[in-house]
Amino acid sequence: MLISESSGNIRIGNHTFRKDFIVIAGPCAIESREQMEEIAEELILRKVFFLRAAPYKPRTSPHSFQGLGEEGLAIIRELKAKYPLHVVGEIVDSRDLPVYNDLFDIIQVGARNMQNFELLKALGKAKRPVLLKRGFGSTVEEWLHAAEYLHKYGNREVILCERGIRTFEPQTRNTLDLSSIVLARNHTELPVVVDPSHAAGRRDLIASLSFAAVAAGADGLLLEVQVDPDSAWSDARQTISFSEFDRILQVLKKLAPLFGKKCD
Repeated sequence: MLISESSGNIRIGNHTFRKDFIVIAGPCAIESREQMEEIAEELILRKVFFLRAAPYKPRTSPHSFQGLGEEGLAIIRELKAKYPLHVVGEIVDSRDLPVYNDLFDIIQVGARNMQNFELLKALGKAKRPVLLKRGFGSTVEEWLHAAEYLHKYGNREVILCERGIRTFEPQTRNTLDLSSIVLARNHTELPVVVDPSHAAGRRDLIASLSFAAVAAGADGLLLEVQVDPDSAWSDARQTISFSEFDRILQVLKKLAPLFGKKCD
């Protein structure tokens, strides 16, 4: 595959994917300026410098909260000016790419858009690394082919994200496919991060799935974290508090080095 030519060592600030264990944390979607400033300050206090912040949020139901849109983009601009954070945000329309190139350090492609090939072609010309989530009904091969679209059209800075796949199991939102981490790393040099929040759909499983992802060879985690998880406008059941986040971070700092990763 063409993507095997990539070194996988994507450097953002003082952090390098595949050498460092990266933690990306924040809400599922931006809800307010006050919310985001509070979360930003909590992350910096913990020396976590990657913030997930989606101004647009594709939802299955048209009646669900779908982000603040342009207001969310304005909030991101203010956060970037005020805090030393690297912001990860989901894009849903290629027409927004100039703005995303300006505001975001990593552009995320959500699971529903993994095979939106015109969007992938446009992102191949992006000036930012792309975090590519696996579709919930997609095979590993299809996921890697989607990554090849980005590579073919010029973007060598691709980060894969396993976020769970749809199975017959009703106890979780999705089923976290740990084998996909091993397969992706066997076939490519691309870094692989894991989103246990969307995989589980319930906060009581997040810690255990996070630790299992480290053992399987993941290069980072994408976690949904809020100051008051139960009040989240979207994905409240799978959002963890900062006290639980602290517990996960403490274990990660001990666990990641056992698998050759640095987690400061």
